[in-house]
Amino acid sequence: MDTVVDIEGLRRIRASLAGSFGLVPTMGALHEGHLALVRRAREECAHVGVSIFVNPAQFGPNEDLRCYPRDLERDLRLLAPLGVDLVWTPDPATVYPTDFQTWISVEDVAQPLEGIRRPGHFRGVATVVAKLFNIFTPTKAYFGQKDAQQVAVIRRMVVDLNFPIEIIVCPTVREPDGLALSSRNAYLSAEERQAAPVLFRALAAAGAAFAVGERDGEALRAAMNAVLSAEPRAQADYVSAADPASMRELDRIGDSVLVSLAVRIGRTRLIDNLLLFPEAHHAACD
Repeated sequence: MDTVVDIEGLRRIRASLAGSFGLVPTMGALHEGHLALVRRAREECAHVGVSIFVNPAQFGPNEDLRCYPRDLERDLRLLAPLGVDLVWTPDPATVYPTDFQTWISVEDVAQPLEGIRRPGHFRGVATVVAKLFNIFTPTKAYFGQKDAQQVAVIRRMVVDLNFPIEIIVCPTVREPDGLALSSRNAYLSAEERQAAPVLFRALAAAGAAFAVGERDGEALRAAMNAVLSAEPRAQADYVSAADPASMRELDRIGDSVLVSLAVRIGRTRLIDNLLLFPEAHHAACD
């Protein structure tokens, strides 16, 4: 496993790797959700690359950039036995050199939900992912369903900018009590950790209603809010029943719906979602 910090070294090694190439972009603090993406990439591609970069451009002024968990040595130990060929661990000055001034803004799909609460977030995500695509030139790129709006933004960018890359979305990996794995779970106190599965219970309530025929978007949102309101440690930021591609809220649901939410448990903001189909309620995996 080669680990490099500069672009030239990455490109030199990448050029020596013939055949299909899978990329797993990460911000480090790796957990089983990230490792599941790496394993999927290893199954499907001749070579696998991972980026570890805490992207300052996707953090707002009041967000947790400085205290975002970082443990590069641990991350590399976790990746070493998984057959990863190439790991890129740049510093911010490498990714955003002096006088950097080119940004990618995906429009409509980035506007609601996270786009409202985190202005500029998806501009930072789209820009860094575009740079990763240009530098790694992957055949496929792997993302988790937990960040559903991010996936929708990246898919739109790939189509609009003609990247010859297949986007693979894999299921959210969860704790036994339903809590989606996230690097930010480390911020939770013991009491907050006990409360955090309320996110999945709220989503499951919407899924149960959908499974028995409920197709009214407001009714699904109400089902989620009812569960959240019963947990005193949970403060809902939003609940949503939206079109999975456009992220527009739905009044009446046709073929599918993305139910999602953002909830503060103490000072920690968590997100989660389920993609529901008429046949069953479950998370999607392409």
